[in-house]
Amino acid sequence: MHLHPHRTVDSSFETFFCESGSGKHVPRAVFLDLEPTCIDEIRTGMYRSLFHPDQLINGKEDAANNYARGRYTIGKEIIDTCSGLQGFLLFHSFGGGTGSGFTSLLMEQLSVHFGKKSKLEFSVYPAPRISTAVVEPYNSVLTTHTTLEHSDCSFMVDNEAIYDICHRNLNVECPTYTNLNRLIGQIVSSITASLRFDGALNVDLAEFQTNLVPYPRIHFPLTTYAPIISAEKAYHEQLSVPEITNTCFEFSNQMVKCDPRRGKYMACCLLYRGDVVPKDVNVAIAAIKTRRSIQFVDWCPTGFKVGINYQPPTVVPGGDLAKVQRAVCMLSNTTAIAEAWARLDHKFDLMYAKRAFVHWYVGEGMEEGEFSEAREDLAALEKDYEEAVTVYIPLSFQMGI
Repeated sequence: MHLHPHRTVDSSFETFFCESGSGKHVPRAVFLDLEPTCIDEIRTGMYRSLFHPDQLINGKEDAANNYARGRYTIGKEIIDTCSGLQGFLLFHSFGGGTGSGFTSLLMEQLSVHFGKKSKLEFSVYPAPRISTAVVEPYNSVLTTHTTLEHSDCSFMVDNEAIYDICHRNLNVECPTYTNLNRLIGQIVSSITASLRFDGALNVDLAEFQTNLVPYPRIHFPLTTYAPIISAEKAYHEQLSVPEITNTCFEFSNQMVKCDPRRGKYMACCLLYRGDVVPKDVNVAIAAIKTRRSIQFVDWCPTGFKVGINYQPPTVVPGGDLAKVQRAVCMLSNTTAIAEAWARLDHKFDLMYAKRAFVHWYVGEGMEEGEFSEAREDLAALEKDYEEAVTVYIPLSFQMGI
């Protein structure tokens, strides 16, 4: 390869890709499932030539929507095949047996082997009204309890919220998982853009964690992205910095269903991409601060962390999203997300009061006491959010729980 004398080679993409001997770039990603169906879709799908076969790992039996099976039975057989991970993002569901049970086991092992390496989760939270399994509340509460101390930051998305956004903003009549995943992909791309491209205020992962997580347990930021707009709509829209910033504070653009107007913000991280200058951002934030519906806790009066990256978002050819000059991803730590936990806990309580389905978990080697232990931990998490609104430091943090 001959280099132009005045041109430097941008190697920042190597954060997420490594070059093979033949000059091919292979993503640094590991796909894990306890059964082959989903992994086989990648092996035979459009992007099959992109991934190294050793990165596609699956077992023979699935977790049957059972956290205990994903953690204690089937998961135990596969956990030792995962070696050499260095620093990472984990994508999983709360509701499935593999997504809950095996992920908790994996994160525990990563803590043991990689100590203080940063672990960020993208967690698909059970949708309020749409359900793919009766036992989702059990799996979700159990996995949140066991991964709480092993995760540095967890970005939650729920399928119903994203489904509604695809339907309303992108005019997709019947959104598929491809539509939903492309939207999640755009968010992940914004969060990791600073690792790959230059910018005026480049915020790396550790930096925004520092600003987003006031206490170790309160690490579940709410995610919003703007503009989510189809090509035909984009043609008529101005999409200025104040406009896309305002859109992020609208209830309908959130990736999890909860109402921030009922809670208070502890921190907001605004990650801009494309044609954006700091002056425009300052004007947009000043306008936001005058809105009475947007309230911050009184112990965090500054509230906003800003990142600006010059690379505009890229769209998938033939995808739903319009190509735009600028976009913003907002990560906000708000006490309103406690609503989502309360909703989940209530569903858990209704089933656990009758001990319904519990025998399936106990039958896989789990002790029944883990249910009540997990539920108590989630009650404490709800309380942590409640107390974070006041000026007092939550009791569980004072005691180092």
